[in-house]
Amino acid sequence: MNDIKRDNKEILIEGNHTFSSVTEKIAGIVEMKNSKAWLIGFGISNLLLILLLVSIGYLVWEGTGIWGLNNPVGWGWAIVNFVFWVGIGHAGTLISAVLFLFRQKWRTSINRFAEAMTIFAVMCALIFPGVHVGRVWLAYWMFPIPNQMAMWPNFRSPLLWDVFAVGIYFTVSLLFWYTGLIPDLATLRDRAKTKTKRFVYGLLSLGWRASNRHWQNYELAYLMLAGLSTPLVLSVHSIVSTDFAISLLPGWHTTIFPPYFVAGAIFSGFAMVVTLAIPTRKIFGLENFITVGHLEKMAKIMLLTGSMVGYAYAMEFFIAWYSTNPYEQFVFMNRAFGPYAWAYWIMIACNVITPQLFWFKKVRTNIKALFILSIFVNIGMWFERFVIIASSLHRDFLPSSWDYYVPTFWDISLFIGSFGLFFTLFLLFIRFVPIISIAEVKAVLPNAHPHLKEEDK
Repeated sequence: MNDIKRDNKEILIEGNHTFSSVTEKIAGIVEMKNSKAWLIGFGISNLLLILLLVSIGYLVWEGTGIWGLNNPVGWGWAIVNFVFWVGIGHAGTLISAVLFLFRQKWRTSINRFAEAMTIFAVMCALIFPGVHVGRVWLAYWMFPIPNQMAMWPNFRSPLLWDVFAVGIYFTVSLLFWYTGLIPDLATLRDRAKTKTKRFVYGLLSLGWRASNRHWQNYELAYLMLAGLSTPLVLSVHSIVSTDFAISLLPGWHTTIFPPYFVAGAIFSGFAMVVTLAIPTRKIFGLENFITVGHLEKMAKIMLLTGSMVGYAYAMEFFIAWYSTNPYEQFVFMNRAFGPYAWAYWIMIACNVITPQLFWFKKVRTNIKALFILSIFVNIGMWFERFVIIASSLHRDFLPSSWDYYVPTFWDISLFIGSFGLFFTLFLLFIRFVPIISIAEVKAVLPNAHPHLKEEDK
């Protein structure tokens, strides 16, 4: 009984909601007509998506020469954007899987769109490995199938590890997301007023009838997928960082990259969840479901991971100094005081200084401040990837080949266009799928507690 009381101290859902009111509110978002805000957002996202398609089309036609790549900087914005989007996709799985395994009930209001964000971010990331090699029509060479020369891909190549890691991560995240959707899809099926909707939602809900057997199988499948997803959170970005760490290039050749990249990915992922959650709760009136308490908890996680990232930055300089390697020392001094110093200090300001404001409760509970700071974090994490790649490459071992990397219009358009794909998919998700898990939210209501009446007495 003491455990029960302790669990109920924190009210996760405000507003005295009942089972029926939860269903009406969340399912009503899917059933309502398109709002003006949604139409405007969808229109802008579509324009950016068209920009992405035009950029890819022109890239295939002309080749990677349209980018600002030069002799020392062979990896530019394409790889920066790839690592950035993969990092964004980490928070969804962490919120859903890891917090679920640790029985953190506050995840119930934010896990659905965090999972969706994961899937859409990974889809954006998968664009760049295919296009940055230049010959998009040969992208199938990255997959473990024999080509026309009866040769298999090099399984020892880290680039192939990326394909496996990101591909498996996307597949498991999609299954995890879809499994959690099944009870809610059945709810939409039962509420559908047209035969078409009833058929589509009935097909997607896989014959769900909410029987004891169905719930038992559902919970087992959800638990197994959560357990499978958890190591993927660590493995995916560890493998991506290994692409850099196995090189001999100063600034990349360091063993701190895997934990450093994972912490940064969780950091940027939670920032993106906050960035999406705040406008969504305002537009659709979900303040009772996505409360200030939920946002404050995510701010605390951003504070923790941001501090870890700041520690990693300091360790990089310490390792360079302690190694007494002049080339390693030069790279880090060049980052801080060289031609790309402006990018480095933007990264420090956004990723190290900004999260420290979350020590203050007034900042953590201020919605406007949270929204602005989360955007700054996302900007800083993009600059982190840029600094790692550009500043390490542009001045290598041969001073005669040094050059300054400047992105072209097509570098920028491809990156901005990827946001068009992300937000188009996200807005379609809001329109056709419950943005918050109806079944899981009902489970954390006080009404769901079997001993509620006894405690009231």
